[in-house]
Amino acid sequence: MNQQASKAAKPAKSGVNYFLDGFRLIKQPGLRRFVFIPLSVNLVLFAAVIYFAIGQLEQVFQWINGQLPDYLSWLNFLLWPLAVLTLLVVLSFVFSSVMNWIAAPFNGLLAEKVEQYLTGKDLNTGGTIDLIKDLPRILGREWIKLKYYLPRAILFLILFWVPFIGQTAAPVLWFLFSAWMMAIQYCDYPFDNHKVPFNDMKFALNQTKGSSFSFGAAVTLFSMIPIINFIVMPVAICGATSMWVDKYRDAYRNAHIAPE
Repeated sequence: MNQQASKAAKPAKSGVNYFLDGFRLIKQPGLRRFVFIPLSVNLVLFAAVIYFAIGQLEQVFQWINGQLPDYLSWLNFLLWPLAVLTLLVVLSFVFSSVMNWIAAPFNGLLAEKVEQYLTGKDLNTGGTIDLIKDLPRILGREWIKLKYYLPRAILFLILFWVPFIGQTAAPVLWFLFSAWMMAIQYCDYPFDNHKVPFNDMKFALNQTKGSSFSFGAAVTLFSMIPIINFIVMPVAICGATSMWVDKYRDAYRNAHIAPE
């Protein structure tokens, strides 16, 4: 059976299936160390931010205790868990955006190794020196994504202040927009490894809207779960790379631009 017939025999997978593939891929022996680097950076920085934030919360609660009468002191037992849970959810969203910048070089490396694992073929992107040389381009790509995200995010957030229709539709539209952005964010790593331009990457995802949105929706939902959201980033990169290999690689792999 030739390669094309083999591919045709495979059942079509949804974006959710590709995301779930990521949980399997991060456990593979040859990939674990590449998962460990961005995951460790994520955990250390997140722990530092949480430690600082909890210290600030303690000061806030000390001030509140000074204002409350004694018979309302029981509110501490109710407010502390609520405050910590809110802090975890809010920080996980904000921190994930910051981490995408800090961990971008490691994320691209992880996507490269996952592609090699899935295809058995070396991408020949060079070693550590080449990675350092590529940093301006990698961070520039993150800046392009941020410029794409911010104006649209502001527009959708404004909808939350529009009475009736806007406030009804805004949560749904925001979720769909978040799903689309998650697909762009994580699928971009394997595309960028092959130097596929950002607009071409968006076009490719647009051509497979069902997979793109279902993949992004799965990432968005898992990102809302405290603790689990620590590992969402490497899982999503692995899943997105699996989707790249199945759906886009044959069409775009020749777009790689050799270094001058």
